Amino acid sequence: MASLKQFDFVGLGFASNDDLSVLPCIPIDSKVKILHHMVQGGGPSANSTVAAARLGLSAAYLGVVGDDAPGTAILADFQAEHVDISGMTVRKNRTSPVAYCWIEEPTGKRSVAWTRGDLEELEADEINLDFVRGAKILHLDGHNPKAAIAAAREAKKHGALVNFDAGTIRDGVDELLKLADLLIASEEFARRYTGEDKLENALHKLGTFGAQVTGITMGEQGSMALDGQVVLHCPAFRVRAVDTTGAGDVYHTGFAVRYLETHDLIECMRFGSAVSALKCLKTGGRTGIPARQQVNDFLATH
Repeated sequence: MASLKQFDFVGLGFASNDDLSVLPCIPIDSKVKILHHMVQGGGPSANSTVAAARLGLSAAYLGVVGDDAPGTAILADFQAEHVDISGMTVRKNRTSPVAYCWIEEPTGKRSVAWTRGDLEELEADEINLDFVRGAKILHLDGHNPKAAIAAAREAKKHGALVNFDAGTIRDGVDELLKLADLLIASEEFARRYTGEDKLENALHKLGTFGAQVTGITMGEQGSMALDGQVVLHCPAFRVRAVDTTGAGDVYHTGFAVRYLETHDLIECMRFGSAVSALKCLKTGGRTGIPARQQVNDFLATH
């Protein structure tokens, strides 16, 4: 039976087992020796949920894995991070999502190849909506869209913030954009979905969906958000990035966590940027995710 405990932050979406290799360069039709190798949990909303737990929120995850070794590892990694998994669905005789990440050592930039395995996505009736009813934040990454839409509708009824990381155009995205309270898109999504090459134009178009906050992340160029019709810009913190995997995932968490405390958009963007910058100091989507005090200390000196 699923836990009836209420959680501050509930993530729903894609969780994978990530195989990460740090390389001197990313090869094309050639070979290169791995400098450093590790395996850890990953996935956009999964990383975001781990970030919430590290930042001091009670957190739970709703997703689906197979009963194979990667699925077992995904669940164990959540438990190690104090993320509740009692609402997870485990499909028997199915293979779990995995991702292979190549990280270029000199720049910290990465390339990712991933697969969902042979898992069927979550249906709306497979999730325990009790998790959503008591949440402060429901975080979605667009995966498992039928379940995500059902959860978002329930969240809206009960006053939870729907935090949508719009990164991929896929089934259900039109409805999720309408349900989002915090709608922050990647620059690739913003351009492709709106058909606007200029990001400020894309931002204004995304703003017509009516979210409380509409923004765009731009990697090294920072982030932007709408304050009414005014476009706010927040630069990224300059750090020596070791690995950018998961940087956007944890930005969304940092922004949402700070939004619970203040509706000062620049402060929320700055906090999200700090969480993202600190994550990039270590290899892996989760290794460098900071605790709240680390973020506070960083912001005090930057």
